[in-house]
Amino acid sequence: MKSFLLRILGVGFIIMSETSVAATGSNLLLETSQGQIEIKLLPDIAPNHVARISELAASGFYDGIIFHRVIPGFMAQTGDPAGTGMGGSGTKLTAEFSDYEYRNGTVGMARSSSPDSGDSQFFICFDGCGHLTGQYTVWGQVENGMDTVQKLAVGEPPAEPDQIISAKLVD
Repeated sequence: MKSFLLRILGVGFIIMSETSVAATGSNLLLETSQGQIEIKLLPDIAPNHVARISELAASGFYDGIIFHRVIPGFMAQTGDPAGTGMGGSGTKLTAEFSDYEYRNGTVGMARSSSPDSGDSQFFICFDGCGHLTGQYTVWGQVENGMDTVQKLAVGEPPAEPDQIISAKLVD
């Protein structure tokens, strides 16, 4: 599937693919079972990852997906439709590593040991992620809702996992 990322008036983005409708927005809003999480997208750092995450969100891919791995003091991970940590959308992305420092609220792309294995899974860091800088693609930073992330059920997977009710692009 071919995708196109276009900047709109220097503010938002429009993502077009041969099989999906256009999606716009500079932030990703996750409505979760614990509340809202608003993530500022960072297209200047990871344009291909932002385009893919935006496309998946606009298509409804993330709606209903659980947080399958939540480790206090480290991170909360989601984006696997199977809920096992082994699934994805089926489209691998080439890594877009940067020196953007992982800190509380940084959003990165989950991957296997292969740098170019990121797909649809992502994680939101707590405070203990600094060692990931330059090794995992950063594509967002939580602007609002870290209190919500802190409330997510803990476990790998949690006994009663929280979920993304809906994911949408907003300005």
